[in-house]
Amino acid sequence: MMGVAKAALLTSVALLVTAPVAALAQDATPDAAPVASEDSTTVIVTAQKREQRLQDVPIVVTTLSAKLLQDAGVRDIKDMQILTPGLTVTSTQNETLTTARIRGVGTVGDNPGLESSVGVVVDGVYRPRNGVGFGDLGEMERIEVLKGPQGTLFGKNTSAGVINIITKKPSFTFGAEGEATFGNYGAQGYSASVTGPIVQDLVAGRLYIAKRSHDGYTDVDTGVGPRTLKSDQDQDFTTARGQLLFTPSADAEIRVIGDFSHRDEYCCVAAQTRTGPTGAIIQALSANHGLATTADPEARLAYSNRDTHQVVRDGGVSVEGNFKLNGLWDSTLTTVTGIRDWKATNGQDLDYTGADILYRKDNGDFNARFKTFSQEVRLAGATEHLNWLVGGFYVKEDLTRADSYVYGSSYEPYIGLLLSSGTDPAFVSKLTGRPFGTNFKAGEQARDHYTQSDESYALFTNNSWKVNNALELTMGLRYTHEKKSMTALYTNSDNGVGCGTGVQKYGQAAALLAAKGGNTTAAVVAGANPYWVGAIATGKASTLVGALCPFWANPGFNNRRSEDSQSDGDLSGTLKAAWHVTDDVMLYGSYARGYKAGGFNLDRAQTGITPDTNLWFDPETVDSYELGLKTALFDGALALNITAFDQQYQNFQLNTFLGTAFVVESIPDLKSQGFDADVYWRTPIAGLSFQGGVSYADTKYGNFTAADLDNPAHFPGLSLLPGAQVSFAPKWTSSGAITWGHTFGKIRTSANLTAKYTSDYNTGSDLVPFKAQDGYTLVNARLSFGAADRAWTVEVWGQNLTDVSYKQVVINAPLQGQGFQSTVQADGTYYNKALDTNTYDAFLGAPKTYGVTLRVKY
Repeated sequence: MMGVAKAALLTSVALLVTAPVAALAQDATPDAAPVASEDSTTVIVTAQKREQRLQDVPIVVTTLSAKLLQDAGVRDIKDMQILTPGLTVTSTQNETLTTARIRGVGTVGDNPGLESSVGVVVDGVYRPRNGVGFGDLGEMERIEVLKGPQGTLFGKNTSAGVINIITKKPSFTFGAEGEATFGNYGAQGYSASVTGPIVQDLVAGRLYIAKRSHDGYTDVDTGVGPRTLKSDQDQDFTTARGQLLFTPSADAEIRVIGDFSHRDEYCCVAAQTRTGPTGAIIQALSANHGLATTADPEARLAYSNRDTHQVVRDGGVSVEGNFKLNGLWDSTLTTVTGIRDWKATNGQDLDYTGADILYRKDNGDFNARFKTFSQEVRLAGATEHLNWLVGGFYVKEDLTRADSYVYGSSYEPYIGLLLSSGTDPAFVSKLTGRPFGTNFKAGEQARDHYTQSDESYALFTNNSWKVNNALELTMGLRYTHEKKSMTALYTNSDNGVGCGTGVQKYGQAAALLAAKGGNTTAAVVAGANPYWVGAIATGKASTLVGALCPFWANPGFNNRRSEDSQSDGDLSGTLKAAWHVTDDVMLYGSYARGYKAGGFNLDRAQTGITPDTNLWFDPETVDSYELGLKTALFDGALALNITAFDQQYQNFQLNTFLGTAFVVESIPDLKSQGFDADVYWRTPIAGLSFQGGVSYADTKYGNFTAADLDNPAHFPGLSLLPGAQVSFAPKWTSSGAITWGHTFGKIRTSANLTAKYTSDYNTGSDLVPFKAQDGYTLVNARLSFGAADRAWTVEVWGQNLTDVSYKQVVINAPLQGQGFQSTVQADGTYYNKALDTNTYDAFLGAPKTYGVTLRVKY
């Protein structure tokens, strides 16, 4: 660990020395840097629920100021990753399925039954999933990214970190701002805000409204239709946030916030990164408009014959009260109440081709909704040597989810061609004995409905004892109790006749073949289906059954109902020791235990063709150790922070697609080791500031075997994981922002360059080599000039200026090839790259965008 810390120091010093000329940069202007004053790097944070200097907090915190966020063009949590080393944020099937990861650890998969390893908290209110917190954040005071488990103070426990977002309060001084943005891809954005007194010294208000839109980033070949929209990944949303601040006395403050947002967009198609042998069949079914014959993701051309329409609605109200209790140890009572309602309805082309194979309608059959109520109460106080805090937290979360898989007109002929090596589109009928077109009839569907109720309460305390002027000890404890109940109702509108009759014919053939002693001719003469007899004889019967009976076609789910309820409790917390070597140098060491609740797999899950009966998965826990150094040098002009960490996870919750079903598995062990280094520097050059950092995380699965899994049958599809680097876990990330600003008479100018480097990583939860992403660097820039009093400002900006094409997530194209093999390979896995026949698709990151913004302020 000390060797890691030394490496962190050397890396950070090198970054610091090269900052003025580096191409990797982050931002801060001289006249409004991410600091508290003009001549120091003092940053105030609330990572321990009280205001402290960043340099006095024994936690790794990356702080992003309002000015920094504005200069980098940050509107949501995905934008902010360019400012935060060690943070990655990705989206998949639609923008609501957004996942944040810190130090290579995050919740894998698109299943809302799994809680987030990285929590999102907005103005003290916990958001139940990362995707629910994805949206225009409006006027921000700052964002604090807390790395490592936060098992004491932030709403529900999190095992990997917290993104703590603090928006601007109402002001008793009148002010108004407006903004208009125009850019490529037809981008337009408008926002306005006003704040000021309503009743002088008693009530202040703030109102923010915004509307933003742009055209799609990806061209679409619509194949056989009925889709007509020729682009995808557009944006069209409206948001509003209103606030009231009540100050009835010097000892009381109440803040009421109401917000609402609405998104009506199309997202997300995927571009082929590799086209497998099934491509020829798809081309035949789509008049050569099914997919890319030769994959070229950089062309940003996707194939989709079905709409990807999404509508997202999010709204809520929160009330925060702070009351000084002067008669009770000069303490402060804080209450935070939150009520939120979030719903997303989506459509999807499930095969990601121009052929009409499988899709989801946007009519409400594919949606998710979270309704939450949360209440937190804290009592905190301080004496000369003790800062103490006790509190309680309660949350009631009601989740409903609807899911569907609809057969397209080409589904049955596609399966027939697939199983007959491209020769017979009616081959399914030969396996089932049913007329062609009735086995998987177009428009029939699997349609499921899930509910989950989660009730959680916690009692916590966090206390810091100043042993003397140099040494401070902090202890935090939290007891959490969770109770989750779920129901699942599965239906097939056609009763799964294609699979059901096919398996029946298979069973009859197997019985007759056995009765005839393996004599295939005799079995056929006795009435056995010759196609099944041949498949049994050649060992291909299981392949045929698998193709006829994916989870959406399995009659085992016909009107199946599942119910379950589970309770769990956990004690988490932290112990820290901070030694102030001098007023400007602090060493600290810490231990923290994090916890993430267990849950239910809210998806169809099957082993073979048998529906899984147990959908519960265990809680995820982590033990984290850190050793850090924080410094404030050169009279506060330079802050350099370095922390080495060692995080050991147990029962890491992994959600992955194993070819025919989604499964949730608890991976026994996962370990993340490395260091974080952050630099805040106001350089000697007038108007030049730098903020940046480096993160190294070696995040690997422990070695495990099939016997270590909840369901050993899942091991073949996970056989690449033991001992390997975790998906979405780059070993190196570094970011930096350089900002220069100067006022010439009545004109103020500034320039900002922001960038982030990410080393290579694998984007697939199964770690298939075809899902790898090479290292890349993203660069943003902004140049502005305007009135010295900021009455008006014009900004010219660009994001991803080098137009880097990178893959957010790579997925298996459903029903389009085979990756993992049925027998173990020489290296102990069930995977041989040379035998991989899959087509792979990727959800791409945004391309180069640029434009101009006009701001006015009064």
